[in-house]
Amino acid sequence: MKPIISGMAVMLLILISTGVQARDTRLELSVQEVLNRDDAGTLLGDMQFYFAGQPHSAVQKSLGEFQSNRKTNAFGKSDKEACQWAMLSALKSLKERAESLGGNAVVNIRSNYKNNEFVSDSEYQCGAGAIMAGVALKGDVVQLGQ
Repeated sequence: MKPIISGMAVMLLILISTGVQARDTRLELSVQEVLNRDDAGTLLGDMQFYFAGQPHSAVQKSLGEFQSNRKTNAFGKSDKEACQWAMLSALKSLKERAESLGGNAVVNIRSNYKNNEFVSDSEYQCGAGAIMAGVALKGDVVQLGQ
């Protein structure tokens, strides 16, 4: 009898964990709320970020298009909180790439979650699951004129 109960317990755990990992809710959230967070200034410094369609000064030099795909632990966090952290991490990655190439801005930023481009000047896409949240961005690293 014990082997049957143990087997059923293992099967139940497998079914529960499969359901938990399978959640992949795609959210569209505010870019400005992320940029207004207290920790955004520390993480992003004075790098300029312009999402698709946002006006910016003239591009003096284009340094290439780059992608950033960042995930974060979502366990015990709201989807919004986990997504904001993943978004900050993705922006920080683009910032570091721009700095390494001598750029002072990243323009034409678009969400690219699971290689599905989402273009907005005010929102980004995030995939939120039970244990992970992720944000994928792509944008053009440039030197903008003053």
